[in-house]
Amino acid sequence: MPEKQDTEWKVAWRDEYLKWICGFANANGGTIYIGIDDEGNIVGVEDYKRLMDDIPNKIQNYLGILCDVNLHENSEKYYIEINVKPYDIAISYRGKYHYRSGSTKQELKGTTLNEFLLKKAGKTWDDTIEPNATFADIDENSIQFFIKEAVKTQRLPFLKSDNTQILENLRLIENGKFKRASVLLFGKEPCKFFINAYAKIGKFGISDDDLQSQEIVEGNIFQLADQIIEILDKKYFIKTISYEGLHRVETTPYPFEAIREALINAIIHRNYFGPPIQISLYDDKIIIWNVGKLPEQITIDDLKRKHASYPKNPRLADVFFKGGLIEAWGRGTLKIINECNKFGLPEPSIELMNGGIAVIFYKNEETKDDLETIPF
Repeated sequence: MPEKQDTEWKVAWRDEYLKWICGFANANGGTIYIGIDDEGNIVGVEDYKRLMDDIPNKIQNYLGILCDVNLHENSEKYYIEINVKPYDIAISYRGKYHYRSGSTKQELKGTTLNEFLLKKAGKTWDDTIEPNATFADIDENSIQFFIKEAVKTQRLPFLKSDNTQILENLRLIENGKFKRASVLLFGKEPCKFFINAYAKIGKFGISDDDLQSQEIVEGNIFQLADQIIEILDKKYFIKTISYEGLHRVETTPYPFEAIREALINAIIHRNYFGPPIQISLYDDKIIIWNVGKLPEQITIDDLKRKHASYPKNPRLADVFFKGGLIEAWGRGTLKIINECNKFGLPEPSIELMNGGIAVIFYKNEETKDDLETIPF
């Protein structure tokens, strides 16, 4: 049996393996076997009696947790099993935090560590207070726009409240302080608080180093998707012309509903500590990329069928849902695929790329076939 998410084999005990125990406790739990080699063969440990005393004590002294430590014997060879339960609180070893991901242990640092500690505290990045934000930083016109959209959904019972009450009822204000989500959703200048809360549009030639033009799009996230769509429509999308009787019909190269859905997904699921959303246009494709990763419960294949919704920024997702801009059923990627099918385009690709997630729209099947033979 190979090592996996919840299993680790070690030939002999070393105190540094307390990091692995820390990683299991911070993730989904797991088991470490001492006296088994990387191939799964039992090699045994000679000092098992001492280890059966030392290991539980070191776990408790250095990590502050309890684990079941069991001794097993096979063909006169003794090996030790350490069962680690997942903990709701963050566990550290010598002031550092470790996490089990797949079959590897990672030391959490920077943004990843911040997100981990927030999660263990029952909070998310967008649900955290932004101490420098005041009502002067909020665009009241954006709130009124949201109200108009929310009226259509009938998902809000408090639309006749004043703006402050609306933000409080949306759980965007806590103890008189604005949360990060409120600045992103309704802020006049979100980039004033979060430097990368914008999007870039780039038009490329035959290669990625052939940048022909670019745009920087700023604004709160209610404005962002609409502004991007408008720029794509007016500047970058070359429309084909046809006629239905006397009526002139202009057709864009890609369905706006699919593009808009991909943009909203990027906005809701992105890591706002990372680089901005990037829209890259080529003659034969368009790529919408945002920094971040899939939830542990979801795979790329899951995105192509009905799946549960695990928004990275649930406060943003909740307001978008109440405003009628998304559904809370994990159907966004299905809508993207269906819109492309109705438009006569090949199914878009959804890929993990450069530390983020990319949705790639193709103009035709030949383009997709060619690109799928080229690694990004």
